[in-house]
Amino acid sequence: MAVIQLPSTVLKIGFPVPFALRDASGHLLVPRGTMVATEAQRQQLITRGIYVDENDSEQFKKALAGKVDSMVRSNALLGEIAKAQPDVSELGGTAARKAGGDPISEWNNLMLHASSLLHDPPQSDFPSRVEKLDRDLLDLLDADTDAGLLTLIHSTTSELHQYSVTHALLVTSICELAARNLPWPAEWRPSMRRAALTMNIAMTTLQDMLALQDGPVTPRQRDVIDGHALKAATQMHELGVKDELWLRAVEHHHASPAGPLKDLPPMLQMARVIQRADIFAARLSPRKMRQAMPAIAAAKAAYLDENKKADEAGAAIIKGVGIYPPGSYVRLASTEVAIVLRRGLRANQPKVACIISRNGTPLGEPSTRDIRQKAFEITGGVAPHEVKIRLNLQRVLQMG
Repeated sequence: MAVIQLPSTVLKIGFPVPFALRDASGHLLVPRGTMVATEAQRQQLITRGIYVDENDSEQFKKALAGKVDSMVRSNALLGEIAKAQPDVSELGGTAARKAGGDPISEWNNLMLHASSLLHDPPQSDFPSRVEKLDRDLLDLLDADTDAGLLTLIHSTTSELHQYSVTHALLVTSICELAARNLPWPAEWRPSMRRAALTMNIAMTTLQDMLALQDGPVTPRQRDVIDGHALKAATQMHELGVKDELWLRAVEHHHASPAGPLKDLPPMLQMARVIQRADIFAARLSPRKMRQAMPAIAAAKAAYLDENKKADEAGAAIIKGVGIYPPGSYVRLASTEVAIVLRRGLRANQPKVACIISRNGTPLGEPSTRDIRQKAFEITGGVAPHEVKIRLNLQRVLQMG
């Protein structure tokens, strides 16, 4: 991954980092949106070196150019112009402008568009419609990654009637965050996201039916499931998709072999990441015939391959979303139950808010807990069906 170094002035105490920050080798240091809480934390990041990938560096340059232009128009001194840096709020382009919106409404609108596209694919402009959906998803994800994950995971764990669409958006988001932790060319990522969005297009309606079905899969349904990957790739080729990486990743998303990613061709590397993200998201999602797993169990299922060995794609997923992703539930040493609000600097140190007291009663108002304190450290995950309360999701998001 090509990276560009940024000046230390982009880090401000009390503000979230405007980009995913990386070291000189391109490895992720902190995800976008992580709060810089103290000067010590800021200095630690500066010492490591502050780098971003090429896409984010272009946004930085545009924001800087805008700042310089504004200062010139206001007749600022040349010395001040030479020291110009964009404000944190100006960074991130479209994503930054959307950050002040309502993530619940925005993600719900995206789900409506995705539902129309996946349930009834248009015959004339299918590729461009998928590409627009992909761009809109990426804008929302970059605007506030944690709010996006929280909204999607809460939806997938609490709502059975939109299973296929919510699952597609969640898998795509997980794949994108995982890919940012892999040494891939930037141009691979759009193909992978579009493959993740459309991988089940040949069985979208069946997916929704299976989520609500009381009985086991029938032989006829099993035939559709077994053949859906190849059928989806064929269907999208007929709808005008020319991107071979996209098509072949869809075709192989259930059949990519285990082993080092670097030994696989690009289409199978993408398929492998999609496969592991698919497993992770499916384990988080309940169906009529099965209960959802706690997030840590879902993470383990994604991390270990078919041979129970550490999977490189699964490891990238855990780095991207954490062991306890936003929207999942955890139990604290205090015996309280909390919902995860945001990822932390470490995969096992998220920001949480308590929603169920130590005596098992719902709290009238969620309350944040510092899991670095021994009394509130995380002792394990909690499955969604164990949390029998109705959350005010808007309030929870505001606490993040």
